[in-house]
Amino acid sequence: MPSSENKISEQHSDKDNQVQIEASQQFVNSSFVQELTDRALSYMEVGYPIHLSGPAGTGKTTLAFHIAAQLGQPITLIHGDDEFRGSDLIGRDSGYKKTKVVDNYIHTVLRTEEELKTNWVDNRLTTACIYGYTLIYDEFTRSKPEANNSLLSILEEKILNLPKLRRQGDGYIEVHPNFKAIFTSNPEEYVGVHKTQDALMDRLITIKMVHYNRDSEVMITQAKSGVNKKQAENIVDIVREIRNIGVNNNRPTIRACIAIAKVVYYRKLKVSKRDKLFRQICHDVLNIDTTNIRRDGQPIMDNAVEKSIDKVFSTSQKKKKK
Repeated sequence: MPSSENKISEQHSDKDNQVQIEASQQFVNSSFVQELTDRALSYMEVGYPIHLSGPAGTGKTTLAFHIAAQLGQPITLIHGDDEFRGSDLIGRDSGYKKTKVVDNYIHTVLRTEEELKTNWVDNRLTTACIYGYTLIYDEFTRSKPEANNSLLSILEEKILNLPKLRRQGDGYIEVHPNFKAIFTSNPEEYVGVHKTQDALMDRLITIKMVHYNRDSEVMITQAKSGVNKKQAENIVDIVREIRNIGVNNNRPTIRACIAIAKVVYYRKLKVSKRDKLFRQICHDVLNIDTTNIRRDGQPIMDNAVEKSIDKVFSTSQKKKKK
């Protein structure tokens, strides 16, 4: 979706590593993207966390960064992981600290005191709650549901319960009023994800992410690669033709448009059906398992790419004649 990633600068402090987001000047903020951003900000400004859900290549993570940049506060970034436990989010015991005091001020009296304390380290979720950062929990359904249990009270009661090992405070933290949360995930049928708790999903406002409209994809392809508008339009139209093959098909994504366009720009190729190298690049990039349909025992994708290229340029020529 954006033409380039948001600028990220890390600020190291005693509050943990925090990330400051600066909106990129090259961000492609089409009306389609702006509408999504405005909706998301409306939900967050009245206190609701948002959940950007959609297949790979629909710009969930980048949109999350863009939304966070509009809030103008540091972010805490967490990537979902199947090995996560609750302690990986809120904190853990990192060992022990032993203190020994020997008092021999009076030479005939020897006084010794020893104290053994656990060293507690706050992890990123706790830090975000304390200081009011924006949490971006990317692909949160890759974490097991039990690892995310602490989020329930954070999002509803605005309280983070902490283990007794953390000696500071009363065993809980009131969440900072500036704390915001953005979650992203692929659909549950996607390989490698877990079905999350209904209780957690009920606390989120889910925005379903789909492929961007044609104008947005053209703008993104052009900005990311350097090709001109007409070249970007033809490339996007070819990819969108392929995307229509099969049932519930989410590929190829905008990444395919960008890949073809970058090679075209680098090699200074013509985006033309007569350019053999251009056609071959389209085959290489679009030769994906988008459908199980076969003809005479062979996948139809090669033929589909050829037909898509011919159709796009044929349509383009008809428009010129008019």
